[in-house]
Formats: sequence, structure tokens, C-alpha cells
Amino acid sequence: MGLFNLGSKDIGIDLGTANILVTLKGKGVVLVEPSVVAIDRKTGAIVATGEEAKEMLGRTPDQIKAVRPLKDGVIADFTATRLMLKNLVEKISARYNIGKPRVVVGVPSGITEVEERAVEESVMHAGAKEVYLMEEPMAAAIGAGLDVAEPSGNIIVDIGGGTTEVAVISLGGIVISNSLRIAGDELDEDIVNYIKRKYNTAIGETTAEEIKKEVGCALPLMTEKSLEIRGRDLSTGLPKNIIITSTEIQEAMEESIGDIIDVIKSTLEKTPPELASDIMEKGIILAGGGALIENLDKLVSEKTGMPVFIAETPLECVVKGTGKTLEDLEKLKTVLLNARRMKS
Repeated sequence: MGLFNLGSKDIGIDLGTANILVTLKGKGVVLVEPSVVAIDRKTGAIVATGEEAKEMLGRTPDQIKAVRPLKDGVIADFTATRLMLKNLVEKISARYNIGKPRVVVGVPSGITEVEERAVEESVMHAGAKEVYLMEEPMAAAIGAGLDVAEPSGNIIVDIGGGTTEVAVISLGGIVISNSLRIAGDELDEDIVNYIKRKYNTAIGETTAEEIKKEVGCALPLMTEKSLEIRGRDLSTGLPKNIIITSTEIQEAMEESIGDIIDVIKSTLEKTPPELASDIMEKGIILAGGGALIENLDKLVSEKTGMPVFIAETPLECVVKGTGKTLEDLEKLKTVLLNARRMKS
């Protein structure tokens, strides 16, 4: 038991705008839950986190606020993030008996120093012994099984909830990267606005996300899909059922998906020629929840003229990358943003 404890004090966290994933050394991914926290306004205590709190979004009475403390991949509500992380680390520490862990956290590549410190402080506050930060595209590349240390170019596109990260990686470093604050959440918003415009009906974020998952696509499907949804008629204020098709959702998301493709193209245009030829050979790797949008790989391939592959378990790439980094912290030190030792 003593030895097991020594070996399992390390946690990898993908601090996502939509979901938080946690991996434990030797155990794999041990927790996946929505990045939502419900807080009692009067006492400041946590009422619920994760799935339970997500169910409360848009449904809470006045004394409870359900919030998504991360916006565009970074901390928007510092107190709520602290509470959520503390709750998470406590949950995992209790379940796996791990004491004060070393933690590697995946963060967006466009993160500022102030935001970096906010993440570090929140995780330290949650009970970590040491905190290391690594850029999400690097974590996603390692998690997708790419050999980031080799002297040849790889390109990864990580489409998360709050940000789309595009990075060209070679020799253990990011050669060129772009971070775009258009990703899954923005696509949900596009769907909400489209339905409001076309059907004069209001729907919530949760419904929009469900529509995106069920019938969302980037190019027309061979067989059109449809889904019946319920919203609120804006003229009468009463519930109303409507049927939405995949063609409509493609149209709703078209502009934002176009922006994502533009950022991939502009990253490729700035890539050094030697690395560009490696990429041409190996193709573009898509990771993150957005990689699961039907036909997105085909559209990216069409627009860039390159082969495109979806990573295995795209949702888990970043957290798996933090986990693999923990397994070989000394060797992969170069990929960490704040590779200084942090002593509590």
C-alpha cells in the first residue's frame, strides 16, 4: 500500500471550458465532468459540481447560481474555479488516497502570465504540492500519440469548448501556434441564434449542444438527419416543438467553422517549408470534442488539400497528454510552460 501511494501522487488535469478531465498516474482517466459549479449565493458553499450542476444551468432559484467558471479556456470566475478545483482534488484524493499530488494542467496556448498565475494558484490552493502547466496543443499532440520530440513536423488542431488551438510541433517545442476563441461553445451559440432567427423560438445552451452532437455536420450528409426539439415560442411565451435538420445546423455553424478553417490555413501558410513537407506527408490531426462534428475532417481536407485524421478518443487527448508527461516528467520538462520547481 505504501509503495502504491508513492507511485500515484500525480494528477493530470485538462481544465476545459466545457469539461474537466482528470487522469491519475497508473490509473488512466478517472474523472470526466462538465466544468460547471453551483454555489449558494448566501453562504458561498458549493451546492453541486459537474453533471449535477450542469442540470441546474438556467434552472436555479435566486439563492443558487450555477456558473461555468471558465470562459474561452481561461478562468473567468476565480472564486468558482477555486471551489470547483478544490472539490475535484478532494474527491480524487479521498477516492484514491493520494495526499498532496504533483499536478500537470493543460492550458490554452494564448494564455497570459496573469491567467497562468491564476491557474497555478487555484490548483495549489486545491491542495497540490507542485503545479506544472503545459500548452493544450502540446498535451493533445502527446495524447494523440505523436512523437513530439522527433525533428519532423506535426500539426495538431484541438477544437475544445472555448478555444481552437492549432500548433505545429517539432523537436519537443511549438514552432508556430494560433489560438482562436471560437470553438464548441461558439457553435452552440450559433445554433441558439439560428433557431431564434428562423423559428422565433428560444432554446438553452444544453439543447443547442445536444443538437450539435446529434445532427451537426460540416458538409451535407448522405442521408439528412433530423431531430425534434422543444423551445419557448418568443411570441406566445409557450413551449413549442420544432424539427431541426442537419442541413439547417450546417448552415447555422458555417461561419464559425469557416473561421476555424481559416486559422488552420494561416498556420500552415506560416509553417517553415521543411516542416510543411513533413505535414503534407503525415496530415493534420484533429483532437478535442469539435473533431467529432460529422464531415469536419472532410471539409478541412478539402480546404487545405491535405490528409486529415481524427485522433483516437479526441475528447481525452489533452488529459492523456498531461498523464504521459507525468510518467516522464524529467524527459518532457521542456514542454512545460513553468518548468520551475514550485515548492509549497
